[in-house]
Amino acid sequence: MRRVVVTGLGMINSLGHDKKSSFEAIINGETGVDHITLFDPSNQSVKIAAEVKDFDPTTVLDPKDVKKADRFIQLGIKAAREAMADAGFDGEVDNDRFGISSASGIGGLATIEKNSVVCNTRGPRRISPFFIPSALVNMLGGFISIEHKLKGPNLSSVTACAAGTHAITEAAKTIMLGGADRMLVVGSEAAICPIGIGGFAAMKALSTYNDDPKHASRPFDAKRNGFVMGEGSGALVLEEYEAAKARGAKIYAELIGFGESGDANHITTPAPEGEGAYRAMKAALAMAGVDRVDYINAHGTSTKYNDWYETMAIKKLFGGKENCPPVSSTKGQTAHCLGAAGAIEAVITLMALTEGVIPPTINYEEPDPDCDLDYVPNEARKADLEIVMSNSFGFGGTNGVVVFKKV
Repeated sequence: MRRVVVTGLGMINSLGHDKKSSFEAIINGETGVDHITLFDPSNQSVKIAAEVKDFDPTTVLDPKDVKKADRFIQLGIKAAREAMADAGFDGEVDNDRFGISSASGIGGLATIEKNSVVCNTRGPRRISPFFIPSALVNMLGGFISIEHKLKGPNLSSVTACAAGTHAITEAAKTIMLGGADRMLVVGSEAAICPIGIGGFAAMKALSTYNDDPKHASRPFDAKRNGFVMGEGSGALVLEEYEAAKARGAKIYAELIGFGESGDANHITTPAPEGEGAYRAMKAALAMAGVDRVDYINAHGTSTKYNDWYETMAIKKLFGGKENCPPVSSTKGQTAHCLGAAGAIEAVITLMALTEGVIPPTINYEEPDPDCDLDYVPNEARKADLEIVMSNSFGFGGTNGVVVFKKV
């Protein structure tokens, strides 16, 4: 089977508009969580989120085209441009063999909300003609493939909070099976809108630390009380190894394994003891042909059951707490970017591998007896990393895991 490597990275989130500034802030333990400004949250029970600040969509789209693309697409265009520039293509690439694999958990939720209000208050004839193409999840790949002239497979993953990771694995499968030589992966989300915050708040899934937003997202901490919604985008260029080597590309790492599983248990609650997560991680290690990793970027949502069960699954995977590698969740910094999380966290994991530094789990103040791993609390840690893992788990019991290795 053909080998797959990563040759380009990009991301935008609440901490920065590019991978360098974002990663530095993550390593420094900063958080992008604050009070919501994208809309008036005064009638909401949750008033905090991790917004991408000072983003001007006219930096990625012609002003007359901004209304044609929801914010999740705009953010995706930004991250994709960075990843493509980072990969350093000079025009010699066969675009018929270059595809795209995009991901979003919800797509253009704010656009859907806005046009629903228009329909109900002003009538269906006043709905924007750009409503549907702006809101569809696969239009993320549509817009970006047009910009970069990518004529290979155009795929989309819509698997809740595992979507970004599944987009990576779908892209890798396509290359491994010969369907393309290169795939651009883009995961993006922008659901910080009244219906988005209100919907997750109605499920009691969100943190209610409204008076202390900087400490609201606290993965694995005993006082965690829900996740904080974030937004942003992550992008990766995947290439067939020999093709990347032939053009002298900078190679961040090889994707040596991935695992997927379904819980078949509950629509929102993870399977007891993280049984589904365990099987996904086990499958990823088996494919990679390794029995250890040096670091795990956890799903770590700051919710009671995810953090508890993910801890149990990791301990089972490695045969006990004493055998487990360092684990950290970067959702204290970026919050939970839903369908973009897997792509963003893969970028963070690869930068950790490259830079030799493990991001901290911030806001870790009171240990939870049920969460007893080494979570790299509050301060980044230098480490010689060779093999790393990134986990993503989603509502509906959908799990995705990727394993990367230095080349």
